[in-house]
Amino acid sequence: MHLQSKSVSEINIAVVPVAGMGTRLLPATKSQPKEMLPVGRKPVVQYVVEELERVGVNRVLFITGQGKSSIENHFDLNPELTQALREDGKEELLSELSFVRAPLQYFYTRQRQLLGLGHAILCAEDFVGSKPFVVALGDSIIGLNAKSRIVDRMTQCFKENNAEAVIAFEEVPKDEVFQYGIADPKTNGDVFEVNDLVEKPAVDEAPSNLAIAARYVLSPGIFEALKETKPGVGDEIQLTDAIRLLLKNGGKVYGVRLNSLEKRYDIGNFGSYFQAFADFALADEKFGPELKTYLKKMLNADHS
Repeated sequence: MHLQSKSVSEINIAVVPVAGMGTRLLPATKSQPKEMLPVGRKPVVQYVVEELERVGVNRVLFITGQGKSSIENHFDLNPELTQALREDGKEELLSELSFVRAPLQYFYTRQRQLLGLGHAILCAEDFVGSKPFVVALGDSIIGLNAKSRIVDRMTQCFKENNAEAVIAFEEVPKDEVFQYGIADPKTNGDVFEVNDLVEKPAVDEAPSNLAIAARYVLSPGIFEALKETKPGVGDEIQLTDAIRLLLKNGGKVYGVRLNSLEKRYDIGNFGSYFQAFADFALADEKFGPELKTYLKKMLNADHS
């Protein structure tokens, strides 16, 4: 394969994969996408889109699957609902729908077979064309209330280093590295060059405790790499394997660490979902203080 030249004057396209079935969150996800589960006052995917809009993305392509139409409905204008709120004297609630008027264009394409994250990204090739783009997993929120600028820092790194890929990383406990794709850093620091990526290494073989954290900036060269990537575990095309192919062919790959205020909330199982909901609910300006008082009362009762 040959690495493609890339124009990096601006990176304003994001691909948001949302086709997964969310089986670890059954029965809550039997009839609704996990990306539409509420965390505090908003569904997960709304936080993701608001994070992207805040850093200059203005076109979002969702890679969807069966049963995901509620995501499309959520970001659509709904004049009937707006009119009903006005007629009922509930105009104060209209501010809760302001996200649908954000200066974003939404596009949708379907991943007809669930053949892995790499295959989902490949579905975006015709839309992305020859431009670099962001990938933001639709089930992961970065930072409390998505107040993160990790993508901004990643796009800056991409431009400054003529990179083929930039990946967000978070530090995880050493005994949990076997659950993640892990970086083998070539250099140190909050921004570092990646020597290699190791998918779910054994604890005693992991080159670091830096785990891939749901955000990528990719050159269009990733599409050719994905086409050359053979299916791996679960007969799926792995994005990590395609990025390793970019490395093998001389492309530069960089990592950017999440900072202390950019906790990743991975809505992938009930344990992490409950913790995310608790954090966001407690941070709610209107209802958080009351909830905190209630929880303290409950916890004190348990220990009395």
